[in-house]
Amino acid sequence: MGERLSDIWVYLAASPLLALTMTLVAFQAASWIHVKAGRPALLNPVLLTVAAVVAVLVLTGTSYETYFEGAQFIHFLLGPATVALAIPLYRQFERVKRSAFAVAASLLAGSLSAILASLGAGLVFGVDAASLVSLAPKSATAPVAMGIAEKLGGLPSLTAVFVILTGILGASLGPPLLSLLRVRDEAARGLAIGTASHGIGTARALQDSEVAGAFSGLAMGLNALATALLVPIVWALLF
Repeated sequence: MGERLSDIWVYLAASPLLALTMTLVAFQAASWIHVKAGRPALLNPVLLTVAAVVAVLVLTGTSYETYFEGAQFIHFLLGPATVALAIPLYRQFERVKRSAFAVAASLLAGSLSAILASLGAGLVFGVDAASLVSLAPKSATAPVAMGIAEKLGGLPSLTAVFVILTGILGASLGPPLLSLLRVRDEAARGLAIGTASHGIGTARALQDSEVAGAFSGLAMGLNALATALLVPIVWALLF
């Protein structure tokens, strides 16, 4: 019986639709759990989906490469999804223009704080130089962060892990932390989440309101640029 089940899994694993279906079903189930549980921060759908997919891959001995062959369509959709963030931003454009100075100041402070906090934490834990520079751009979106790390001698794959963890933690803990700090303004909440936790955080901000999502999307894009400019400068000055 065990051999038959193993043979069936091998057969199914060869189909690209399996990974795609598994990911979509896992996310739908995670979203249902999140809503039914009252939307607690620690039951973020992205976090639950990642945990479920990783568990299946480990238990079945399926390589990530095999999984990605089927799930790459979701990866492809990241591009259109990112472009679609321009829609709520366009609708809130007048408000963005009125807040231009505040946006610039908060972005600079947030980007620099994220970089310095990452480097400080790395130094406290005694990580090596390659890991340290891989950690520095963790609050930027993955392609930009990985490119920065590679140019400065870091490990792009390690940076990708830091970026994903940062996004999940920011999306899970950011909103309740901002509420605890009595930050009520939707624009301010969006800027904070987008600056700290890029695309995953922006998806969470869009669940709160269009205003928060628009400012989070703006912060995500501008923080990628700010991080690309600031990390090499900070790294050269401090190391």
